[in-house]
Amino acid sequence: MMKPVLHRGDLPEGLGFGPVIAVDTETMGLDPQRDRLCLVQLTDGDGTVHLVQIERGQRAAPRLAALLSDPTRLKLLHFARFDLAMLRRHLGIACAPVWCTKIASKLARTYTDRHGLKDLCRELLGVELSKTEQSSDWGAENLGEAQLRYAASDVVHLHALKERLEAMLEREERRALAEACMDFLPKRVELDLAGFGALDPFAH
Repeated sequence: MMKPVLHRGDLPEGLGFGPVIAVDTETMGLDPQRDRLCLVQLTDGDGTVHLVQIERGQRAAPRLAALLSDPTRLKLLHFARFDLAMLRRHLGIACAPVWCTKIASKLARTYTDRHGLKDLCRELLGVELSKTEQSSDWGAENLGEAQLRYAASDVVHLHALKERLEAMLEREERRALAEACMDFLPKRVELDLAGFGALDPFAH
């Protein structure tokens, strides 16, 4: 049973999290330099999703930063490249270590070009995700119940997806390659934030 819990500005003191934390963000757009970070969603897979609402102009969230930069906890994301850039740009959080279900899918599921979260949940888990709130106003002061449930649904299935994708990567003998790509992600984010987002440094 999914339980969204909203916090304003930062995580409260005393929350306990497990060793693998699923993370997602909601923003005002897809440009980290232009668009602000509005919401950070987290769950360690116990069904409770903590939603941290980031205020306009907010530049720090110390307890959130301590959790996401903790080297003993794996942060699990879908399309981590974008979320890591938003967290670094707006809250100064260097999030590591990380594991990205989109990268894993691209290396394991080479029989398709459909690697969105909705596609993964449908094929691997038999779960249909609703995306009706995806383009809603995440900068609103008071978020609606439908928005909170949508935001929570974006992280609540990531642990199960990781398990399925790890098995596929192992089967195809690509797990080490996937993990090497994920180790490089923080550097890819640095390139993005330095203005090299469209550059593939490995291209001819």
